Amino acid sequence: MRALIITLSFFLFGFASAFAQKQIKGKVKDTKGAPVVSANVNLKDKEGNILSFTRTDDKGNFTLSFTEENKDLTIEATTIGYEKKIMVVTDLAKVYDLVMKDSEINLKTVVVKNRPALSVNGDTLSYKTSDFADKQDRSIGDVLKKMPGIEVSEDGKVSYNGKGISALYIDGDNVLDDKYSIGTKSIPQGAVDKVQVIEKDQPIKMLRKNNMSDDVALNLVMKDEAKLKVMGDIRAGLGTPDRFDGNANAMMFKKKTKFINNLKGNNVGIDPGIDLTSFNPFNSGNDKPSGFLSAGAAGVPTLPQKRTLFNKAGLANLNNLYKFSEELQVKANVAYLYDQRDQQYSKFSETYLSGQTITYNELQQNAINPQKFQAKLNVLANADDHYFSNNLVTNYSLNNTASSIVTNGIGANQALSQKNFEISNELSYRKKLKSENTFNFFSFISRTTQPEVLNINPGLNEAILNNNQPFAGLNQYVKLPTWYTNNYTAFAFVKNKFTQTYRVGFNVQHQELGSELYRVQNSGSTELVSSQMTNNLAWLKSKFYTDATYEYNSGNFKASLGLPISYNYISYADETKGLDKNLNRIFVNPSLSLKYQTGIENYVTASYSFNNSLGGIDDVYLGTILKNYRSLFANDAPITESKSQSVGGAFNFRKAMQMFFFNLSANYTTSTVNTISSYNLSNNIQQRVVISLPNDMKSLAFAANASKYLFNLRSTVNVGASFNQATFEQLQNNELLPFTSQSLAYKAGIDSKINNFINWSYNATYAISTNKTTSASAIKNNNQQLRQQSSITATAFKSVFMTLSAEHIFTHQTTQPDLKYLFADFNVRYRVQKLKTDLEFGVTNLANIKKFEANYLSANSFSSGTYYIPGRVAMMKATFNF
Repeated sequence: MRALIITLSFFLFGFASAFAQKQIKGKVKDTKGAPVVSANVNLKDKEGNILSFTRTDDKGNFTLSFTEENKDLTIEATTIGYEKKIMVVTDLAKVYDLVMKDSEINLKTVVVKNRPALSVNGDTLSYKTSDFADKQDRSIGDVLKKMPGIEVSEDGKVSYNGKGISALYIDGDNVLDDKYSIGTKSIPQGAVDKVQVIEKDQPIKMLRKNNMSDDVALNLVMKDEAKLKVMGDIRAGLGTPDRFDGNANAMMFKKKTKFINNLKGNNVGIDPGIDLTSFNPFNSGNDKPSGFLSAGAAGVPTLPQKRTLFNKAGLANLNNLYKFSEELQVKANVAYLYDQRDQQYSKFSETYLSGQTITYNELQQNAINPQKFQAKLNVLANADDHYFSNNLVTNYSLNNTASSIVTNGIGANQALSQKNFEISNELSYRKKLKSENTFNFFSFISRTTQPEVLNINPGLNEAILNNNQPFAGLNQYVKLPTWYTNNYTAFAFVKNKFTQTYRVGFNVQHQELGSELYRVQNSGSTELVSSQMTNNLAWLKSKFYTDATYEYNSGNFKASLGLPISYNYISYADETKGLDKNLNRIFVNPSLSLKYQTGIENYVTASYSFNNSLGGIDDVYLGTILKNYRSLFANDAPITESKSQSVGGAFNFRKAMQMFFFNLSANYTTSTVNTISSYNLSNNIQQRVVISLPNDMKSLAFAANASKYLFNLRSTVNVGASFNQATFEQLQNNELLPFTSQSLAYKAGIDSKINNFINWSYNATYAISTNKTTSASAIKNNNQQLRQQSSITATAFKSVFMTLSAEHIFTHQTTQPDLKYLFADFNVRYRVQKLKTDLEFGVTNLANIKKFEANYLSANSFSSGTYYIPGRVAMMKATFNF
């Protein structure tokens, strides 16, 4: 009963407007008085927007239902063979007779070909959804995966021709911000008319005249019928062993009101928190540590999460936008996640050093309870001569973990509590002056608290932490309250093809790191382990900056030169450690980017940047912190200073009419840092101290991807390759080792419509990882993995859909036995058209695999993990669509 009340309350918001419907009735006939059957009848407002539509019945009668208040209404009737008839609505109670006159229509010869097509209009590329959709597809995300040039990753991130999209618009409105995966999962593909790719996307109207943007966005153009009412679905599912899966979606896409509201919960291994993933998170410049403590490093199996997760989770995700006018809107995005997870694994790891090997054998059982609350309120005024945006954001996350561990035969229990609260406000104002020059003011301010507590019992590593005496436990406390603000004012001077922008601003970060490590004796008494294992560090980091940006845009050629100059000041003090230091630096960090349009659809880019940066509070605290049950972290070095240079280039090529897309990129980065992490490793504990020692790092990356639609085979194929190499140094047990790490990956896939009833897809990825050192010890390891995924979907009797999918994983490591796994799933769905309901039965993990082994490589370390995963699960589901 409680679940029913919650569901009804959730949908009350979405359905409220549907209960105040009005109706207009009438009849359509020809000049002889005969009824006109199946004529299209639209109700429009004074701006020409369709408020309602219908078709006449076999007697010519029609009824139009609508909810919006509007005095200037017209009825429009159209059909082939008759002239359009328009009538003004004067009285809602009146019955309207529309008389249509005959007309002659000369139709051009049309050649119909069963092949999809793309249309190009300026910087916008349009895919017709129906050209790529099949009967089995439910959401628009299912169709996006089949469109050449578009790629959808497992976490929902969408990319176009190798570049992640900056936004997902719905009829031009950004309802979901950068957490757009809920839209691709829940919006029915049948509600979307076209998918538009907008290159050079510039959401700020006043900047579009001399647009320097290289962002790519997607816009979903909704069908007229999808704009008239609340739509969505309700799903309920039960399965064995003891499984449930529920989901409720409500959405509306009217001109003034748009919302996507979702309520879901399950224990079948689907993480609803993925819907809260930010694919383009806002960078405020507040570089604070995300957390100091952890329950251990279990790692993540190289499997889709749905195969590995033991969970019981629920999510409420509400996204609502209201437009007062074309230039003014308000938007609220609110979400709450509650999750319970169980995790069990064993792990064997080796770290290879000259003359010795450090070994860990670990068993761990975790009970994890993460909770998240996110709320964002945005007010946006976006006009041709001004822009105003204000974002008020609140984030609260609570993570509790209880774990049982055994490390090299020594057992213990852990309890970790982490709370993170942040409230922030971001304001941006732009104004275009009469001279076409622009003024910009930006202000960001935030307050963050993140207390953490780690309890371990019995006490571990008594030789280090309790004078070789057994003891009852350890309690580690850490807190880091933070204030941060960033503010600037900028002026842009526009003259023909040139734009000059000058900016002046400052940011300030204030933090107070407090930590204590207590030990609990067997007698029950509690005491500090040592005064050297406490921190009371006050930190102030400020920057005053100015920069000049020069941009040139001739259409085919774009260039941007940035010359930022900053004065950086840091002071930090801890009286308990006799620490009182400060630092000031002046940095010049120039950057240059070039873009040349080699053809109508092709372009090359090049970039260069030089960057100086300073570290944060995590680099300078002197008191030791117990990070987890076997890791002690501290510092004995000045603030980290790094200098880096980066150069890159890319080539993007497409032939939209032939549906061929290709991209190639290369990047090289080199950096020098004045500190290094020194690790002292033993079979019981690892201790890290950051010390002063210059070291260099270099990285090189290449990537190439291609996508093509094969018209004769009705298939989208894609291929790709990438290469990454990094050189760096590690200091372990007083041994400095230079490493070279390389990874090479190939991928290929096809999504084919074999006939009108059968679809087949196949994707493969082959990856090779190599790590080696050039020292006398000549440490080297190699890992190879082939991952293949395939599915076949068949349609039977027009309303029965069957899917069989499989995933094969093969791993080879030079010193370990090969690992081979084959997972298979089956699903059958029956659509009851009259009831708008889908009945579904599915079985995942048909082979009932309950253990999964995975190998990992990292520099001179090798680890092998065994993860306990859910076995076979069978589910029955019913989905009602409205």
